[in-house]
Amino acid sequence: MTPLARSRFADSFADLLPSLRPKIERVLRRYRVSAQDAEDLIQDSLVILLQRWDEVECPEAWLIGTLKWRCVMHWRGARRQLAESVDAAILDLLAEPQAPAQEKIALRRDLGRALDQLSPRCRDLLRLRYGMGMRPGEVAAQLDYRPSSIRKVVGRCQLVLCEQLLALGYPVKSPIKPPRGAA
Repeated sequence: MTPLARSRFADSFADLLPSLRPKIERVLRRYRVSAQDAEDLIQDSLVILLQRWDEVECPEAWLIGTLKWRCVMHWRGARRQLAESVDAAILDLLAEPQAPAQEKIALRRDLGRALDQLSPRCRDLLRLRYGMGMRPGEVAAQLDYRPSSIRKVVGRCQLVLCEQLLALGYPVKSPIKPPRGAA
């Protein structure tokens, strides 16, 4: 670049920012970019403009368009980071320590014994609901219960099952409350 071309370039570049300041501020407000991030986005856009100065026909329009694009990319990155952090938090919650196999076998054996002590109605209901993973409405249809009462019946059967497990020697982690209206 010749000294004269360099001088024109410096003058036109220096005049560019003050004239575009209101438009730049509008773009940043529209995209709700924080002051710290706005500074970075403007600098990135300006650096790209400097690198492509010879290719750009209208620097003002190009800079505003690039700034808009950088704002969009900024928010996409922020959303991606949020999604990744939420996914990591969920995976951390799901990755609780697992009981040893021997402990699981003993628990299943004791649970089976406790279920055998229940009435056939409760045993069938709990096996369908929790053993087979059916929804309350499906359990109600399978056992000819009213869908509106199935939760209450399941709660009563769970209470009886808990009493059986207590009789087998399982510790109480929290007090067992009787279902409403059963006092």
